[in-house]
Amino acid sequence: MEKMKSSLTNMVLVLVGFALVIAALLAWVNHLTAAPIAAKADKTLVEGIKSVMGASNITVSANDTIRQMADNKEAVYVVHQTADSNGQPLGAAIESTTMGFGGDLKVLVGFSPKGEILGYTILQHAETPGLGAKAQTWFQKDGKGNIIGRSPAEGELKVNKDGGEIDAITASTITTRAFLNAVNRAYDAYMAQQQQNQKTITKK
Repeated sequence: MEKMKSSLTNMVLVLVGFALVIAALLAWVNHLTAAPIAAKADKTLVEGIKSVMGASNITVSANDTIRQMADNKEAVYVVHQTADSNGQPLGAAIESTTMGFGGDLKVLVGFSPKGEILGYTILQHAETPGLGAKAQTWFQKDGKGNIIGRSPAEGELKVNKDGGEIDAITASTITTRAFLNAVNRAYDAYMAQQQQNQKTITKK
């Protein structure tokens, strides 16, 4: 059998064939892992909603997407309406994303029907290692920057340096501002969603 002559064409064909095989393998692996990853993400979100709402026996009655302008660009918020076992509204958990020090900072904030903060959790961050873990506890009920029980209706949450009442994370004012901005925007989205619901009820 004659040996294949080495040429630019042959090399290109080999490389293209190799790339196609790799692409097919990657697509196959992605297909196998997509469902488990999605299932894990859904489970994490459900557990997160229960955590920020401070209740385990709850159901998500609706998932609404709210689009609002924030910092001169459109931002998307997801409002997870919750109810107890009897169908009584418990408030909502809102996904909100803002720009932190190192990238997107995504939080999930639970609000009571009156707009009081019930809890929160950090869903995603790109902050300096350690800051994400610190933010996860800093603003909790026993943390130095406690926001639990507060309502942005009484005024936007701000750090002391900006004339507010919240203690910033030590040596991380930027991350604190980003977090509080995400919470304030989550509240705005919740109120917008409530107004939409009220209009729908009035029309009916």
